[in-house]
Amino acid sequence: QVQLVESGGGLVQAGGSLRLSCAASGRTFSNSAMGWFRQAPGKEREFVAAISGSDGGTYYADSVKGRFTISRDNAKNTVYLQMNSLKPGDTAVYYCAARLGLFITSRTHDYDYWGQGTQVTVSS
Repeated sequence: QVQLVESGGGLVQAGGSLRLSCAASGRTFSNSAMGWFRQAPGKEREFVAAISGSDGGTYYADSVKGRFTISRDNAKNTVYLQMNSLKPGDTAVYYCAARLGLFITSRTHDYDYWGQGTQVTVSS
């Protein structure tokens, strides 16, 4: 059974940092694209960042570019999201996702597996 388990969320002041982790089990995702999405109350789930399963290339939403960094450790079957210079607008539940394909996509329906989410709250 495939599982993605996020951790690292919490409450932080504006300008602070958090590092989210997503540990995968049940299969190896070293050749799979992985992504992070977020959903704020009353809003649709939106793309945050993704990393490819081929060359480690990355792609970011404009709203987080320059502040967030996605990375992966294939030996640990884990993907990370380093979030710096956090803003109140970054408050949301953050979800990790994995797709069976190699290539990056920002579309939620392209991802095959999802974690349960971790809450990130940024206070002003």
